[in-house]
Amino acid sequence: MFSVAILAGGLATRLRPITEEIPKSLIEVAGKPFICHQLDYLRKQGINSVVLCIGFLGEMIQEVVGNGSRWDMHVSYSIDGPALLGTGGALRQALPLLGEHFFILYGDSYLPIDFGDVGKTYLASGKKGLMTVLKNQNRWDKSNVEFAAGQIIEYNKTVIRPQMHYIDYGLGILQRTVLRAYPPRRPFDLSKVYNNLSLVGELAGYEVFERFYEIGSYQGIVDTQAYLLKQVEKGDL
Repeated sequence: MFSVAILAGGLATRLRPITEEIPKSLIEVAGKPFICHQLDYLRKQGINSVVLCIGFLGEMIQEVVGNGSRWDMHVSYSIDGPALLGTGGALRQALPLLGEHFFILYGDSYLPIDFGDVGKTYLASGKKGLMTVLKNQNRWDKSNVEFAAGQIIEYNKTVIRPQMHYIDYGLGILQRTVLRAYPPRRPFDLSKVYNNLSLVGELAGYEVFERFYEIGSYQGIVDTQAYLLKQVEKGDL
C-alpha cells in the first residue's frame, strides 16, 4: 500500500477564532482530535506510513501524534518553514519522505472509501495521477470536474464549464516525478498540478458514490461529528 501525505499546514481562516490557537487538525470531533480519527481510519485501511505536511502551529500536531507508534504506523513530518508553501508546494517539499507513488489526503477530510481499490485503479490506468470524484451537481461546492469513462477530461477550479458535474472528492494519487517538475521552496496550489495533468490526459478518475465529510467549516464539523458518532454506535470505530 502506498504511503499517505496529509496536507495539514493551512491557516484555516474560515474557522477562526478557534484556529488562531490550535491547528485545524486538532479540533475535537466526536471526543478526540480530528487527526486521530484520520489515523485510526488509515490504519484500518492497511496504511502504515504517513507524512504530515505541517505549517502554522504544526508543532502542536507533532506533540499529539508523535512518531505514529500509537497507531502502529510510521509518521514523519514535512514542515513548510517560515513561509507557507500552499498545498502543491508542501507536497513538493515532502518528496524526500514519499515513495514513487503516494496518496494525497486533505487534513480536514474524512472519506468513506476503499484506499486499496483506488490504488489498484490508479496502477491499472497507467496515468501519472488519479483524482477521486463525486457527482456533485453543485451540492457542496461548485462542480469543477468533467469526468467520463474513468478519466478526468478537465479539472479546473477557476474556469467552470457546463459539462462539469463532478467535484474533487478529496483523495488523490500522484507519481513523484510529476511534482519534481515544479520548483522547490516556492508556493503553489495542488489544483494547478491536477489541472495540468487533466489537460494532457494524465489524470485518471475514480468515481465515489458516498458523500465526503470535512471539518473545513462549522457546518462541516457538525455533519462529521454526527457521522463519526453514528459509526461508534454501530461499532465500526
